[in-house]
Parts: sequence; C-alpha cells; structure tokens
Amino acid sequence: MTLGFAPSSAASLSTSAASANRLLEPAEWSAAGIPLLRNPREVVSGLHSRHRPEPATAIVAVLDPDERVRASASFTRRQASADGWMFRNALLAQLRRVIPHDLRRRTPVRTAVLLYCRDGDARWTEEDGAWMWGLRDACTLHGLRCGAYITLTRDGWQVLGEGRGGRRPNTDSAPEPFGLSEAPPPLPRTGGAVSEVLRRAAAR
Repeated sequence: MTLGFAPSSAASLSTSAASANRLLEPAEWSAAGIPLLRNPREVVSGLHSRHRPEPATAIVAVLDPDERVRASASFTRRQASADGWMFRNALLAQLRRVIPHDLRRRTPVRTAVLLYCRDGDARWTEEDGAWMWGLRDACTLHGLRCGAYITLTRDGWQVLGEGRGGRRPNTDSAPEPFGLSEAPPPLPRTGGAVSEVLRRAAAR
C-alpha cells in the first residue's frame, strides 16, 4: 500500500475488474447451465398477474420441480448504480422473508427465477448483467438452483440467454385473468405496514 500518491493505472484496472466481476455477460449466463423453463409464458403471466409490476420492479419467485410458484416477492429497485452485490443482497433479503433456505440439501430441488420490469427495449444491458450476477449468488447462499432471468419491457417479455420471449404480457398490458380452475393468487408479499393492511383486509 502506498500513501500520498494517486492510484496507479494497475490499481484502477484492478478496481474495474472487481466491478466487472459483479455482472454477467449473456454468453457467460448461457454457459452457466441455467435450467430451461418448460412453459416460460405461463410463469411470466402468473407473476405479472400476481404482482402487476411497473418499471423498476423486480419479482423473485421460487418454483418447485413442477414449476409451480411456491413463493414470490416483488420490490422496487432503488435509484442507484447497477451493482450485482447490492442486487444480490436485495434478492437474498426477499428470499429469506418468503421461504426457508435449502442449504441442508446436497442438491437443490427448488429453483429461483427473476422477472425484472424495466424501461427501454429488450436488448441486454449492464443492469441486466448485474441482476444475473445477483440472482446467481443469492441462489447459492439460499440453497436454490439459479433459474431464468426474464425482462419485461414495452416490447414484451424475454428470457435472456435463451432467445425465448413474447409480446404479452408487457409493461403496458393488463394482467391476464387466472383460469377458473386455478386458486386465487396469494397476496403479494410487500412487507411493512402495507403487508399488515392486506393481512387484516384478508381476515375480514
């Protein structure tokens, strides 16, 4: 360590490399062996109907082996720089709140997926790369398999790294009604006073 001098170019490169390590490029994500969703549109439509996201809203959901949603939570991304470490902490906090960890299992049996609603088009951004990094790390720390990362924009939805997507739902579309045979969706876990108000209303 040196004192009294401006950071060297090597130190600057080291800092840049550390920051870059907290995001994943599409090729890295594709090479990571992320399990494919059998019916991504059904998962996307279900989460969209449950949480009704607006831009800057992230929805993390835990799926069982049959791709049924066992728990989900939505939260709004704070206006800050896109940083995978911060996203990891936010996702991990939500996972810990809605479902117990699976760290005692030798092999994960449940999968976490992330749906991020944002402005712009469907092309990959560095913010997407930071969410990917955050999701992968949060899954490791909670004993889950890392699943799909899905963006929802005005153009529709897209499973990044897979090339699968659709026009609806999108950021402007109304939530699709649930099938008559399907149970009503659970109230979204939002936390705080809002959650208490919803709980009391449901108890009436």
